[in-house]
Amino acid sequence: MRTQVAIVGGGPAGLLLSHLLHRQGIASVVLESRDRAYVEHRQRAGMLEQGTTDVLRESGVGERLDREGLVHHGLELRFGGASHRIPLTDLTGRTVTVYAQTEIVKDLVARRLADGGDVRFEAEVVEIDPIAPSVTFRHEGAVRTLECDYVAGCDGFHGVSRPAVPGLRTFEREYSFAWLGVLADVAPSTDELIYAGHERGFALHSLRSPKVSRLYLQVAPDEDLAAWPDERIWSELAARFATDDGWKLHEGPITDKAVTPMRSFVAEPMRHDRLFLAGDAAHIVPPTGAKGLNLAVSDVTILARALIERYELGSETLLDGYSATCLRRVWRAEHFSYWMTTLLHADPAADDFARRLQRSHLDYVGGSVAAKTSLAENYVGLPLE
Repeated sequence: MRTQVAIVGGGPAGLLLSHLLHRQGIASVVLESRDRAYVEHRQRAGMLEQGTTDVLRESGVGERLDREGLVHHGLELRFGGASHRIPLTDLTGRTVTVYAQTEIVKDLVARRLADGGDVRFEAEVVEIDPIAPSVTFRHEGAVRTLECDYVAGCDGFHGVSRPAVPGLRTFEREYSFAWLGVLADVAPSTDELIYAGHERGFALHSLRSPKVSRLYLQVAPDEDLAAWPDERIWSELAARFATDDGWKLHEGPITDKAVTPMRSFVAEPMRHDRLFLAGDAAHIVPPTGAKGLNLAVSDVTILARALIERYELGSETLLDGYSATCLRRVWRAEHFSYWMTTLLHADPAADDFARRLQRSHLDYVGGSVAAKTSLAENYVGLPLE
């Protein structure tokens, strides 16, 4: 077997890369270890930066996004019983859109298959050769080798691509808390996302659709889901979202719940010879800043441009700069996500001094146009260039 670009991982990063390359006549094969049903139905958040929605629309996979996505022009910070709106569009001229990652994957799978793309589910990659580029994988009971010009590792944090890069330098931070996330069949209690900082812990009210709400609670990393019946979840959410003006939280049947640990992680460089890392294979951010999916999209957009330059012009200038270009954006997103996380979460180890500093910072962000503008610029996403 041979192709131009072998793509390891059939999540949004790998599928989008394959789609972008196809539009320029560059052949690829996508190898995904899970089956199609798993890939299309695993629950992931979907807060899309302006740049991400632009890429999806311009590449021709934005029809359902435009029809079903929920465009947001602001968000709300809530602390001390009061609400503070961050007017994203007024401050930046840009928007964010709620559209679940699950739906993006469905759209991309459908497009790649309709275009005759080679997407192989239940294809377990067992070896990557980044120098004489090839990928060996197990599929339908046989072991095969896919030779290629380049390999794109888009297979997530636990994938096989990153271990194939020798001499990586890694940076990591573990957090002393996690998120208990729930899906509920109830109309959202808000038109815009609510980020709540409370002495009992952080809470987030997001929206999945006009009839489905996505909510999160800060909990311990080893929290037992059995200790969180629906009644306790709704009671705790109501306490953390409470305001002095009597705002009410809508309650309804909870259809899904899970505990997600939080970490920051970066691996450098994002390239070794003919192997390029993208998305969660190279970096992880805490979800507070809503950057994970958006970083993956920016990575593969930059990589697609570099590969197109290579095949159309014979130049490797953009390929040579890929890692440095991506990492500048990655570290900005890492800092913003860390900043949002430490600003809003209750640190179990914090003393009274640290808690007062945190509250002072929240007051400053809530009352300063300059601070709100900085938050807004980072939240809607800095320009890809």
